[in-house]
Amino acid sequence: MTPYEAFESMDIRIGEIVRVELNEKAKKPAYKIWIDLGELGEKTTSAQYTHHYQPEDLVGKQVVCVVNLGSRKIAGFTSEVLMLGAESDPGAVVYLTTERATPLGSTVF
Repeated sequence: MTPYEAFESMDIRIGEIVRVELNEKAKKPAYKIWIDLGELGEKTTSAQYTHHYQPEDLVGKQVVCVVNLGSRKIAGFTSEVLMLGAESDPGAVVYLTTERATPLGSTVF
């Protein structure tokens, strides 16, 4: 598989955070996050965004997610999508978003 084919195989979509709770079982500080992905429905993830954001800061924000990696348990919580982010400082992650409002479930290409 070429690098381009590998990229093409990822299903990356736009979602909106609808609920956030502290994931108290996580080894490193993390949130349980529920994301509305439009036609794909609501999906969950556990993510380490606690350094820069309080839960109420994240609700209503549009985020970029990989939706076809399968699900896995993270600290007792099912993570169904990977919410993309970038490290701004060691251990401090910022989420990736759109430049303007985009329909939920929109494909990133």
